[in-house]
Amino acid sequence: MAVRPMQPSDYEGVNRLYRSVGWPERSLAGWRWLEANPARLETAAPVGWVIADEADAPAAVVGNLVQRFHAGERRLIGATGFSIVVPPSRAGVSRSLIRAVMKQPGLFAAYTFNANPKAAPLYKMFGLRPFPDRTHALKLSWRVDWAASLGGRLLRALYARTPAERAHRIGERLLNRRLDANRPLRLPEGVQVLRDLSDRSAYAAYWTTLKAATPLVADRSPETMRWRLADPDQARPPLLLAVVRDGAIQATAMAMIAKTSILEPPCLDIIDLTALPGPGADGDIQDLARTLIANARGMGAAKVRLPMVSPDLLARLGPLATRARKEGGWGHCHARITDDALAALWAPTPFDGDFSICSRPAPVRSVPAARRRPATVGQAMKA
Repeated sequence: MAVRPMQPSDYEGVNRLYRSVGWPERSLAGWRWLEANPARLETAAPVGWVIADEADAPAAVVGNLVQRFHAGERRLIGATGFSIVVPPSRAGVSRSLIRAVMKQPGLFAAYTFNANPKAAPLYKMFGLRPFPDRTHALKLSWRVDWAASLGGRLLRALYARTPAERAHRIGERLLNRRLDANRPLRLPEGVQVLRDLSDRSAYAAYWTTLKAATPLVADRSPETMRWRLADPDQARPPLLLAVVRDGAIQATAMAMIAKTSILEPPCLDIIDLTALPGPGADGDIQDLARTLIANARGMGAAKVRLPMVSPDLLARLGPLATRARKEGGWGHCHARITDDALAALWAPTPFDGDFSICSRPAPVRSVPAARRRPATVGQAMKA
């Protein structure tokens, strides 16, 4: 079976594949949002690839997130595959899908920062190596609601043998009223919610300085950030925080409420932590992380999670990293980088991966479950 680029007519079939493994489906607006990725429009890359069955319907799929990177005056393109689904009846075709992602022309890096334990060994076959060297198997978390965390552990044990295709019958568990209570954030002096992402904003000035001061950095331009925050399938928009001194932004954080499965309590995923270089950079990073941890329970989360971490970010977190719970344990981060010098310069955060693209939103409690289903792609496309 041949691999071909994903087409809009495939979206309904891809949603069926997502449903079969208990992953969130995308609305038509959500697929259009993925199409509108500024880096994808620049490179004309496909949204993903499918392997079609005899009726030309998707039988297996991988998404494709392309991103712009900056290394001094050089503009680079990297790509990560996401949301790969290969049913047991199609065992073996994952190789063709991964190869499609990696064969895109002009990539300085092809990578995944979000491999599950079963898939992780597969990437070595394609020349991807564990990356970053010292932290490729590390995730950090800080529990803020022990009762909810224990409840999730008990439910996982109770339903451990439930097939994914029947899991939706269990229904969403461990939601709470805090998720949509919109409680005011407790912000320390100097930390603000970042709302203005216009091209002439303080954030735009911060990005210009960050890009010039960082040897290799994923594009965080106002255009890209506006796109990231516009995902229509996220029940709650990501939270952006900034450390501001004398009217200038010194550091930023992005975090979002996610729910890794119907049996897990909500968590607050830290998607990004960046700071301008200088003597206060480590303190700014720690202030932002502490602020997220301090507010997470009030936002409805049971823990704060940093789903991938570079050695640079680990050092900047200082005592916070020491107190964190160490998760992971397998090599979930792999990369093939064309230039060893670029590999040495790259200190990625979860922003560089697919976490904000395929995170599972925690449903809004006030909306009936039947109205929360986004799987109306076929109807929407016929409208």
